[in-house]
Amino acid sequence: QVQLVESGGGLVQSGGSLRLSCQASGRSLSDFAMAWFRLTPGKDYEFVSAISWRGDSIHYADSVKGRFTISRDNAKNTLYLQMNSLKPEDTAAYYCAAEDSSWHFNLRVSYDYWGQGTQVTVSS
Repeated sequence: QVQLVESGGGLVQSGGSLRLSCQASGRSLSDFAMAWFRLTPGKDYEFVSAISWRGDSIHYADSVKGRFTISRDNAKNTLYLQMNSLKPEDTAAYYCAAEDSSWHFNLRVSYDYWGQGTQVTVSS
């Protein structure tokens, strides 16, 4: 079992930046492939980005490519999402997710463990 706690969300103006963090406890982060998803009211979860166990495989949704950067520090048991050039359409609750076996990087059902989410609001 692993517990995931996101932080770093908030209110930012269009064009601004935020860095989200996801702190893992209970097990080593290195046991998991990790991802960020986001949820907007009235819509389904949207894949944002994913990173493999050692960070050697990284994926982004087309909507965030070139603006967001995922990274991980296994020694600190922490996953990050650096978000630059934020747009109002990035407004959502952002969730980190972990998977320790069969990894389909952009499929929500592939991930067994989820954090509680952190809200990001981008004003125009």
